[in-house]
Amino acid sequence: MDINGVFVEDTYAEAFSMWYVRLIVTGIDEYWAKTAATTFTGYAVSTIACDCEAAIEKILSPNETPDGRPGVSILVFASKKGLKNALMNRVGQCFLTCPTTAVFDNLQDEPDIDKKTEKPMILSIGKMMKYFGDGWEKSRDFNGRTMWDIPVMEGIFSIEESFGAKKGIAGGNLFIMGDTQENTLKAAMAAVKAINEFDGVITSFPGGVCRSGSKTGSIKYSKFLHASTNHQYCPTLKNEIEDSLVPDGVNSILEIVINGINLDILTKATGAGVKAAVKVPGIKKITSGNYGGTLGKFKIYLKEALES
Repeated sequence: MDINGVFVEDTYAEAFSMWYVRLIVTGIDEYWAKTAATTFTGYAVSTIACDCEAAIEKILSPNETPDGRPGVSILVFASKKGLKNALMNRVGQCFLTCPTTAVFDNLQDEPDIDKKTEKPMILSIGKMMKYFGDGWEKSRDFNGRTMWDIPVMEGIFSIEESFGAKKGIAGGNLFIMGDTQENTLKAAMAAVKAINEFDGVITSFPGGVCRSGSKTGSIKYSKFLHASTNHQYCPTLKNEIEDSLVPDGVNSILEIVINGINLDILTKATGAGVKAAVKVPGIKKITSGNYGGTLGKFKIYLKEALES
């Protein structure tokens, strides 16, 4: 496919199931809500080495939050086993400690990714966090939500008793190939902006962009390394290896990894990302990474994404 003079390969991104939580953190003003959210989502780019993959979904106005204060919606993706621990650690270290914050569940009745999706699970984060109150914590009803008020030196930290978790999809991706580092980065940033216009998706890498795309396993260090540089897409190696996939004229490649609450939203966001990236001069090719079905069961075809 040729779009705006850019070759878009007729291929697919291979994605896989991952559990997610959607939560809202509010603060006395937007500064403190954002501060809590950015602290919470730090070091949460990839479960290759992080406990979760998390990012800000969107900024919320006071009329969009349960307590009528400025807020931020956050999506957190992890394994079913690891999600609760990641939440407990991050809520305790990043929300409990942050002035003026309150935390609410924001899981909505989104479409399941398939008919065999497991039922939502309930994570009793607030019910466990209450013990920090050392016996002075109090439970209350707040518009149908069970909240725990925990006394802290500043005042009260309020957190909803439990958070719902559902299966989402992780690992959607785009490879953007350009003539220069500058042009490729501009295109990647444009794609991230377009992708993040959609509710229900996040791009968890720094600024939404990953420069160190990886492959499963390792050629040289297979005994101890389960992921290594995707050497076929490294421009500096194209004259040193026989299996390079870097086209002529391409000197920089950036990857965007997208997680979403369902396949439909993830597909639409992917298409929007491609359409934004091809508008930047100097972009030569856009493709996606897959492993022939060995990584996950979901396939996000670029052609379908562009038509969605």
